[in-house]
Order: sequence, then C-alpha cells, then structure tokens
Amino acid sequence: MFGSIDKSKGLLFVTHDLDHSIRLTMQNMHKEVEGLDENRLLNTPPEDLKFYLVEKYCITPITLLRDQWYADHQDAPVDVRHDSMRWIEDRSRPFMVAGERVEVHIPFEGESELFYTKANTFNMNPPRAVIEKNEILLRYYTPADQPRDIRALVDQTLRDIDQHLGWQRDMIDAHNRNLPGAAEQAIRQRRERLLAQSQRAESLGIPIRRRADAPKTYALPTVKRKAVPTLPPATTAQFKPEPVLATDLYEHVLKIVQDMALVMERSPDAFKAMNEEALRQHFLVQLNGQFEGKATGETFNMGGKTDILLREGDRNVFIAECKFWKGPKAFGEAIDQLLGYATWRDGKTAILVFNRGTETSTVLRRASRDTASFDS
Repeated sequence: MFGSIDKSKGLLFVTHDLDHSIRLTMQNMHKEVEGLDENRLLNTPPEDLKFYLVEKYCITPITLLRDQWYADHQDAPVDVRHDSMRWIEDRSRPFMVAGERVEVHIPFEGESELFYTKANTFNMNPPRAVIEKNEILLRYYTPADQPRDIRALVDQTLRDIDQHLGWQRDMIDAHNRNLPGAAEQAIRQRRERLLAQSQRAESLGIPIRRRADAPKTYALPTVKRKAVPTLPPATTAQFKPEPVLATDLYEHVLKIVQDMALVMERSPDAFKAMNEEALRQHFLVQLNGQFEGKATGETFNMGGKTDILLREGDRNVFIAECKFWKGPKAFGEAIDQLLGYATWRDGKTAILVFNRGTETSTVLRRASRDTASFDS
C-alpha cells in the first residue's frame, strides 16, 4: 500500500508522505471498481461489494501494546571511539570496551508501513528504531564503566513515537470515515454507466411489444492487518435486469382497463348478468389486443391464482384482481389476497372493482380509505 520502504537508517516517519499514501489508496480502490468484470459487478449486491472494498482499503492505525513489552540484555563489547570524555589515540577505528547490549521489544497492532510515513504535522527530530514484524526494537549499548539510564531513553523514544502516531491518526480516521461513501459512489457510478451502455447497445428493458402505432417503452432500475478480503460470491454470467413496467406503460394498461369499464357503463344490459370471470375475460381481450397475448387469467403466482397477469419472459410486470364490491371488509380481504399473490419483484398491481347497487361515491370513499390503511 505504501510503496518501497528504506529501513537502512532506522529513521521513522520520514520515508513517505502519508497524505500521498492515502490518496494512492483511494485511487487504487477506484481502479479496482473500474477493473471489475462488468457482469461480476452487476451481479454482486452493491452493499456486499462496498463492505469488501471498505475492508480492503481501510487503514488500520498503529497502537502500541505497552502491556506486552519485554527486554533482553547480554554482555557485549561497546565501541566508545565517539566518547569525547575518553582519551583515545586513533578515533578512526573502533575502540572496544566491556559493556552490555539492551534490547527493548514493544509489540504493536496496525500497519507497520505507517512507521515510515510522515503526517502533515511533523518535527525535524524523528525517532529511531528497528521494525521487526509486529514489534518495535529499541537497541542500546552501554559501557560497563559508564552505565546509562536505559529506561529514560526508552520512555523518551516512545513519547516521540506516540506523538507522530497521534499526528497520523487524525488523517487516517478521516480517510476511514470517507471510504464507505467513496466506495458506494464508485460502485453506483459504474453500475449506472454500465446499465446505460447496455441499454444503448442492447435495448435492455421490457420488450413488451405494443401495436405498431403505439410507442415502445422500456424501463431500467432508475487497519489492523488481516487476511486480504476476497470479493463476495457472484456469477459472471450475462447480467439481466429485473423487468420493470415503466410508469407511462402502467398508465396505458390502466387506460385500457378504464376504457373497457366505460364500455360496460354505457351498455349495462350486455354485462349485468355476467359474473367476475366473464367480466374479466373482456378486460383480457382488450389487454391482449395491445400486448400480443401476454395477459393471462387465473394464473398461479406466489400464494394462489391471480385474475389478470401480464408477464414478460418468466417475470410478472402487472397483476390485477377483479372483485364485486361487497363492503369494506371484503375489499380489505381483496387487498390481502392481491398482496399474497405478489412477490418482492411485483411493483405494479391493481384491483378492478365492479359495483352493483351501491352509490359510486360511497364505494370510492370507502375504497380510498381502506387502501390508505395498507400504506407502510
């Protein structure tokens, strides 16, 4: 994530700019979204893909585990040629005296590369240490005749490290807060672009063909270092959008139904003796005249048989129930019945109410009130 790291001098927080590293991380997230196979992306739930991207591209700040630190020490010769308080004839060569080496190990959690990145706030006296796997290693040599206060040196170095880590944390927290929104936007923009391209190239939508004099209408769905996340499971098969009945086409269906209802109102003698099934057939005839035989009656769907069903391929795009008005209770049961037929994909439904013997205004008022009670 942070590029090559120069560890040879032991200087921390100087090799790379954290701001550049964060911007590069965000760019890599966008590149991955753009590089995904288009069917892979379209067939993967956006929330699952966003979760994967956030897990992969979040940055885990470093936390020192002080309660787990430990020290090693052993006898070792110490080079004191740079000690100006000693008389040494030739300082160009090592001058060894008896002493000891002390090594202090401080475990940490987070991404070790961050030890080599410089925050926007910094100073000109960075701490020195060796980073080995998930530990900071502080190494000190002290001559036996002039022992040093190692604990004071350790505490000072850790204070310096903590200061730099604090400067980093604000930048990292801001990146992690922004990442979910950036991932969601990148996914949404590419999905919308792919669907638009697919629409232009293949005329995706509902290929329900109306008569030659009727326009065609289509509709589209308007870091703590851990194992590298894997993409959520999804097929790379050709993506097929859910069929959706466009609003103006839905209104056209309702207009056909309304026109048939006007015919019945103007010629009541021809229809007054018919039952629900016979009346329904007249509506089916009109719908199939416009939609080339794709409207059916008494068709099984979900929890039972629906009176009128308009299908595209193996998916429903319009469902309707035909009922005589028998009061609010029966109308509520009809709504329950219709909802029982519908699945989560069925977005366009209707109830055709036949009225005999009740004031039309009364039926409209009660039906409107009972329908509103089902809103959620």
